[in-house]
Amino acid sequence: MDESGGIELLKRQRRFPSIKTDGKDELFVPEEDNSLYFTYSGAPNVLEVKELCYQVNLNAQIPWYEKLAEFKMPWKWNEGAQTSAMTNLNLKVTSGQMLAVIGNSGCGRTTLLDIITCKDEGGKIKSGQVLINGKLITKQLVKKNVAHVQQDDQLLPHLTVRETLSFIAKLRLPRSYSEQQRQKRVEDVIAELRLRQCANTKVGNAYTRGVSGGERRRVSIAVQLLWNPGILILDEPTSGLDSFTAHNLVITLSRLARGNRMVLLSIHQPRSDIFQLFDLVLLLSSGSTIYSGTAKDMVQYFSSIGHPCPRYSNPADFYVDLTSINYRTKEEEMETLERTKSLSETFWDKVKDSDDFLWKVNDGNRELPTSEASVNLLSTPFEKAIKIDANEVEELPKGLHQFGVLLNRHVSNDFRDLTTLLIHGVEALLMALLIGFLYYGQGGSRLSIQDTIALLFMKGSLTPFAVVLDVVAKCHSERAMLFHELEDGLYSVTPYFFAKVIGELPEHIAFVVFYSVPIYWLANLNPGVDSFFLNFLLMWLVVYCSRCMALWMSALLPTLQISSFMSNAIYTASYLTGGFMIRLDTLWEVPFGISFVSFLRWGFAGLMQVQFTDMTYQIEVRNFTINIPGELIIQSLDSDKYPLYASFLVLIGIVAGFLVLYYISLRFVKQKSSQDW
Repeated sequence: MDESGGIELLKRQRRFPSIKTDGKDELFVPEEDNSLYFTYSGAPNVLEVKELCYQVNLNAQIPWYEKLAEFKMPWKWNEGAQTSAMTNLNLKVTSGQMLAVIGNSGCGRTTLLDIITCKDEGGKIKSGQVLINGKLITKQLVKKNVAHVQQDDQLLPHLTVRETLSFIAKLRLPRSYSEQQRQKRVEDVIAELRLRQCANTKVGNAYTRGVSGGERRRVSIAVQLLWNPGILILDEPTSGLDSFTAHNLVITLSRLARGNRMVLLSIHQPRSDIFQLFDLVLLLSSGSTIYSGTAKDMVQYFSSIGHPCPRYSNPADFYVDLTSINYRTKEEEMETLERTKSLSETFWDKVKDSDDFLWKVNDGNRELPTSEASVNLLSTPFEKAIKIDANEVEELPKGLHQFGVLLNRHVSNDFRDLTTLLIHGVEALLMALLIGFLYYGQGGSRLSIQDTIALLFMKGSLTPFAVVLDVVAKCHSERAMLFHELEDGLYSVTPYFFAKVIGELPEHIAFVVFYSVPIYWLANLNPGVDSFFLNFLLMWLVVYCSRCMALWMSALLPTLQISSFMSNAIYTASYLTGGFMIRLDTLWEVPFGISFVSFLRWGFAGLMQVQFTDMTYQIEVRNFTINIPGELIIQSLDSDKYPLYASFLVLIGIVAGFLVLYYISLRFVKQKSSQDW
């Protein structure tokens, strides 16, 4: 082996200690350094946390609906003492370094990442600063420099990996990029994160077979890496992965850090070979710093203060256990709190005079990992670095472009979900056949007046209820992804609103066709062609009213259960004031007022007029035959007060009203899922 090759192998061994020098056993061998397809070519970034003290109000973090369930008055919701979550936290990280934040549950790992990304809620910074390149953090500054990968993967399950990244590239990369440049960026990211073998596989989820857990996590990272950020922050990226997959994922993150990026991740208790991959480690306990420095010097530091790591033990496991708070008894709690307080004070005494607040061997003579190595990495000068500056924000896709991409993505994902489409189609057809064959027993003769009225009301009120439940469930399954994409500024509310509404129209039309048409002919309703189309249009509007109402409730209310309850309540109110269960002229003031916005009332009145206008029914009483005009039947149910076109106009108005309320809810209500509260 020549001298240069030996030096290169030593560099690889220092970062990846699992590599054997004999060349026979190379378990967990990382990719070559020059495998980087593109690096972050912007200026190096510096993240500083200075004397941060952060307090949280635990009551303020409880969702409002849980407080309501406890019968608490709104003015008492946020009462309670402030709890210290961070105490005198100091930190400095630069590009080219990977920092792992470790510690026991409740130590403040996720809180720290949320503070850095301006996503902390229910707390406030009492003192201290968080700076990026010398500037105080703001949401806009974070959006321009930081990519945040959430703990839970928020991806559409029925798109392939390549399609997922292609849609994000069209939304996230500047408008000046050609389609060829976007696709090149997608292919580069796929290659960088080793996703080629599954690029054409569906992402999948708990119900749809797709890529593996580790591959799905790398897809989430790829989504953020597309715009080539200088700072990458990950919350528990190895959570839920097996040890081998977690190790490979951290190797990937280490390679990304070498590409002139800063990588910060929170992790609970990494295994030993993962721990050795970290450049820097921040060990927290109850919001206080117990250790901050290089991973390889951690054992030496604790040994110097009287806490050596036992032989053959994982340092991460041992020292996280050492700094954990034992709440089993009050005495053990106080003992462990005193120990962690002492450890925190000892560390502060050793680093308080340093600039970066990192513990170093021999007063800092040992070289720290920096981004210098990344300068020598193979870069692509012809490729523009996507560090979004203020003047470049205006170049990002907007308006119609976002709408087109979102519509294409929505339709592609929905129409790949063949199981759901088949279930909805069979559901509509089965309901239609059950109702149709129930009334088909009359043969070729016309239904009686009573049976016809009952059929019209049942037809107009039965299927909207099923649609409400389906829409609410679907919207809440997408809500977490919507919340994070809006927070990341991937698109705005307006294009999403129109893409959502228009993208679901084909499925809605097919559903109404499968449901309405068989009933009409099986039950031998008014045979006129114009009556058929008017009947179909009324059914389309009634069902669409229920769909829009469900969309509004899903966007307005935070959980699936509350949205379902309120949707059912509104539907029941519309059902009871629909004019069939009780005559409208006998209702008292409140339900009578509700009847004017009851979409089932206007749908039923319209169906009555379409069916009975210009029709004559014959009733035999003993030896007499009485001709009853259809207009008299309409009048008997108080459905003739308004002309037919009024029913159409009111239904269109109700649809528009629900859509406006849906848009307002999207615009002003944070679309948090229940797991984000």
